[in-house]
Amino acid sequence: MKTILIKPLLTEKLTLLQEKQNKYSFQVSKDANKIEIKKAVEEKYSVTVTGVNTSLKDGKVKIQMTKKGLLVGKKDDLKKAVVTLKTGDSIDFLKNT
Repeated sequence: MKTILIKPLLTEKLTLLQEKQNKYSFQVSKDANKIEIKKAVEEKYSVTVTGVNTSLKDGKVKIQMTKKGLLVGKKDDLKKAVVTLKTGDSIDFLKNT
């Protein structure tokens, strides 16, 4: 069985979305679709999901100059999912980890 939810994303902007619009954000596996994400959130946190939005972010390229020349590397690509919950539902990440 594949892991769909990797970790919750917690930033200032996403915290405002949680408070005002009841939306929560997760890092998910790259091959997960919206239906799988919805089921995974509902099973893990016992809430009702009304909507799922996903986005892909390309990894950042890093270049470092050394004595032996340039070292070129790349961070991993990332898939994010923003999940909208039914009014009245909420997720406490500290309690449900």
